[in-house]
Amino acid sequence: MFNNQNDGLELSTAMLIDAAKQRGITVEILDAEDNFIRLTKGNKSEYIKQATRTSADTYITPLIMENKEVTKLVLREKGINVPAGIRVKSATEAMAHFENFRGRDVVVKPKSTNFGLGIEMFKNLQCASCFQQAVVKAFEHDTAVLIEEFVPGKEYRFLVIGDAVVGILHRVPANVVGDGVHSIAALVAEKNRSPLRGKGYVTPLEKLRLETTEIAFLSEQSKSLATIPAAGETVYLRENSNISTGGDSIDFTDAIIDDYKAIAVKAAQAVGAKICGADIIIKDLKAKPDKTNYSIIELNFNPALHIHNYPFVGENRHVDDKVLDLLGF
Repeated sequence: MFNNQNDGLELSTAMLIDAAKQRGITVEILDAEDNFIRLTKGNKSEYIKQATRTSADTYITPLIMENKEVTKLVLREKGINVPAGIRVKSATEAMAHFENFRGRDVVVKPKSTNFGLGIEMFKNLQCASCFQQAVVKAFEHDTAVLIEEFVPGKEYRFLVIGDAVVGILHRVPANVVGDGVHSIAALVAEKNRSPLRGKGYVTPLEKLRLETTEIAFLSEQSKSLATIPAAGETVYLRENSNISTGGDSIDFTDAIIDDYKAIAVKAAQAVGAKICGADIIIKDLKAKPDKTNYSIIELNFNPALHIHNYPFVGENRHVDDKVLDLLGF
């Protein structure tokens, strides 16, 4: 059952603190606002920031993962599938390539990003102004932007700690299910009343938003906030499936074959990461991985732990304990 007793701390950090105390580890909160803690047991001390930034990873490792272009290069060299794409340094340069992407499924994202910030996806791209807006938005987060092919399939978050996958989630984009009575706006308000949803990663799930991106995505489906969906109809509010933008999490740890888990571990090792979130698109979970049926779209240097302990659907994977194991406590 969810219960964050450490008010003000991100849930992942609060979980790690609780797990540490269960092991008799002394916990000091050095900077609550920055989620910076120190764990001590006997002569051993470890400094940890935001639950997953630890001494286990070198300084360069998160810098590699933060830079999506470098990440793709490193993974490609190891024979791991990544999306094809280009890098642009201005909105003007991006628009010069628009006709090459028209009618295709594409993703626009900052070269360096995390938590899905600045990312927009387009199916059958036709709208030049929408594309331009997405590029401009991406440039708010970096001086270079990647325009990549959209890889079909379902996206799964693999959490690698040490040399093993300790949790896998399928993240469903922010959505509501119609009842034939209430509008989309009302359904969102009702879903957001759940105590599991909040803001700022202090709860297992984030509140759904109804901002420019969501309104535009609804418009693409010929819907608005006032639309009343049919009973049982699922209405998606966003294309991306990040938990940080209101997505739901479904545990798939036991449902995915070891071949894909091995790829996630190989990807983490390629960038030297001991703690890593690998986002992998898989077309068919029952098929063995090959050059056509999967792709790693992102590696995350500061993956959330709480989503694996408190999935929307599924069991607690106790990944906080896995971090403590990694650190030798």
